[in-house]
Amino acid sequence: MDRTVARAHAMKLIYEWEMGGDGGEETRLNLLEVAPDEREADYMNRMFDGVTRNVQSIDESLAGYLRGWTIDRLTRVDLAILRLATYELMLAEEPRSAVINEAVELANQYSTDKAGGFVNGVLGNLARGMDEKAEERAAE
Repeated sequence: MDRTVARAHAMKLIYEWEMGGDGGEETRLNLLEVAPDEREADYMNRMFDGVTRNVQSIDESLAGYLRGWTIDRLTRVDLAILRLATYELMLAEEPRSAVINEAVELANQYSTDKAGGFVNGVLGNLARGMDEKAEERAAE
């Protein structure tokens, strides 16, 4: 499994969790067919665990950039994608453009025709907002 597949699997686990599941070993092994020692399995697990542990701060970060939408109005797929990408942007381990591009690809593959543009807009604005806040902190 490569990073792109690991990211898609993490999104699916987040989606399952949003729908009341636990994203547990049964899902990982039987549905996603991911062995614990498989390449990038740690990344998938870390992203899922990070989103579920930090969902409140992730949603607070997202809420300001939804422009006329609320968290409750988003489809669960779009929300899973946005939560994952927001967490990745917060970690700043991957280039922002790569995180946003991968999120748009997930939206194009798993959501509606307009979801890719929506996800791109929200995450682009979020990334710019993160840059502005970092600049403000540096100026203090």
